[in-house]
Amino acid sequence: MSLRIHDEAPDFSAETTEAAINFHEWIGNGWAILFSHPKDFTPVCTTELGYMARLQAEFARRNCKIIGLSVDRVSSHGKWAADIAETQGHTVKYPMIGDPELKIAKLYDMLPADAGNTSEGPHCGE
Repeated sequence: MSLRIHDEAPDFSAETTEAAINFHEWIGNGWAILFSHPKDFTPVCTTELGYMARLQAEFARRNCKIIGLSVDRVSSHGKWAADIAETQGHTVKYPMIGDPELKIAKLYDMLPADAGNTSEGPHCGE
């Protein structure tokens, strides 16, 4: 799958750190940035999510929501959010999607076809 300018991003339903969502309904009439990171508690990803937390108000002023995605479980995201706040000085107040069955990552063509059906193992960002 490839996306081009003016293409509609694929829709999905998912569990997040805030609630279950349907992506297109969650976006509503504004804009959204869906960004991914390979695994929770990785150093570069921690700084990136902290940076996005710092910028969240700027995006909101422009009617743009942000949402993160990784193949880790939502319960892991909650623990990681505390680590991000402590190490980066900014609290994550946007939802983080859990995708342990790789459904969304595969929908968006983020993983090789042979990645399997679970986030367990070295094929997902380790």
